[in-house]
Amino acid sequence: MKRLANKRILLGITGSIAAYKAGEIIRRLREANADVRVVMTQGATEFVTPLTFQALSGNPVHQHLLDNDAEAAMGHIELARWADVILVAPASADFISRLCLGRANDLLGALCLASHVPLALAPAMNQQMWKDPATQTNVQTLRSRGVLLFGPDSGEQACGEVGEGRLMQPHALIEALADVFATGSLTGQTVLITAGPTQEPLDPVRYLSNHSSGKMGYALATAALEAGAEVILISGPVDNSVLASLSHAIKTVNVTTAEQMLEQAQAFAHKADILIAAAAVADYRPVLAQTEKIKKSAESMMLQLQRNPDILATLKRQSPWLFSVGFAAETENLEQHARQKLKDKGVEMIAANWVGHAATETGGTFGSDNNALKLFWPGGELELGVSSKIRLARELVALIASQYDNAVQSGRLNNEQRNVKNVVQLRSNGSDNNN
Repeated sequence: MKRLANKRILLGITGSIAAYKAGEIIRRLREANADVRVVMTQGATEFVTPLTFQALSGNPVHQHLLDNDAEAAMGHIELARWADVILVAPASADFISRLCLGRANDLLGALCLASHVPLALAPAMNQQMWKDPATQTNVQTLRSRGVLLFGPDSGEQACGEVGEGRLMQPHALIEALADVFATGSLTGQTVLITAGPTQEPLDPVRYLSNHSSGKMGYALATAALEAGAEVILISGPVDNSVLASLSHAIKTVNVTTAEQMLEQAQAFAHKADILIAAAAVADYRPVLAQTEKIKKSAESMMLQLQRNPDILATLKRQSPWLFSVGFAAETENLEQHARQKLKDKGVEMIAANWVGHAATETGGTFGSDNNALKLFWPGGELELGVSSKIRLARELVALIASQYDNAVQSGRLNNEQRNVKNVVQLRSNGSDNNN
């Protein structure tokens, strides 16, 4: 169940006898390496104590909409922003009704309204309550709004009756939840991604670099994999914690310098349909890297630098069939600089974000788990507000998939360019066969 690894799962538990089964759901989510937060309604606490789910999840259980302690740390808005998906299991008839009406009179109801992540309900109730026209109307209304329904199953119930209304089995629930992250929007496509910083050596122990953590690029690799793409990631040096977030299904090539990143990206470009250049590439490198450690002597010293290759512009020029997306990290004039990059590099899209002192909403962005993006493409733009980088990555990948399809259908990525790709790929394959 690798699709759930490192996902932030908000589990809502409502007043149903099936509430005790939520313990098994939490256990299986933890086994899948998901991060779980539990929210209980008042009715749920009548069946199982919050302490049970706190012990199983390893996190405090949230219960109250107006909780001074929670608001000081993770209030209902922060919790809504935190989640990658909300699963309500079990979902009682009462909760389904309140959700249908848009009620926010308890914490779980407010969270469902305040979040824009996928929402899934696993109904559990008496079979006659499930069949009641009011419940069925509510369910159809929620489905029309994009709410996912997992189950219910049919069988013998706690009340002794037999019929539809049982909570879906935990293992099946976990599989259904994992499928939420598999969109299929890029099935059959190959996505080439650059990520992380580059390091340009001054001598054997020093280098020029930047504060990029690589988290955004790695999140994009995960999101592209979830969308069904074959993903090739060319990565500069990142922390082990970032490396650990990556699926083994993603082909990863580790590099250090900008020249190495370009060389490896060129080697794989013929296989790719989409390029996402998220790496923070050093603009300059020393003209000459010293072979021995530079010793401290004079009061000052001069470094002679030369420009590094423009990886995004070079790849787009050499491989015009690539639907190419670049990033722009700015401390001033964000829109102006982003639009200029869009024009100068001849790419399909630029994703821009504030950094440093200008990134007031995200505290500097570099190293943070959150970000905010403003996207620009010829004839359009879109702002993605502050959110987790993985959630932003999924939204960006969804937009890229849509724009890519439009470009192919309209002929902007034309047959001549695709023929060039095929020729390059055949030559590469022939070279490989000769080795």
